[in-house]
Amino acid sequence: MQSLRKHVIDRLHGSGKDSIPEPSSLQRRQIHIEPGLREKALLEEDPALKKFKSYKKGIWRLQRAGDVISIIVVAGCCYEIYHRTMKKKAEREQQNTGE
Repeated sequence: MQSLRKHVIDRLHGSGKDSIPEPSSLQRRQIHIEPGLREKALLEEDPALKKFKSYKKGIWRLQRAGDVISIIVVAGCCYEIYHRTMKKKAEREQQNTGE
């Protein structure tokens, strides 16, 4: 009785695997279909939208300017920290020699 029950359960669980296609089998299919007229129309460049597109060259320059400004700010902060520590060190040396 238990072997029959186990056999039925195994058959029920096993049948689900056969009906579901695996993603790897879908990737193997390599079927190429030409896009239709609607797809081609959607892929064409729309002149009405051209003024809203950002130009890569302008964005690249803006990013470059932002990078340069960031480097300058970090360098200024480092210099300020260095200058203050050296100033405090000089003051301490002067106090030690004065006493």
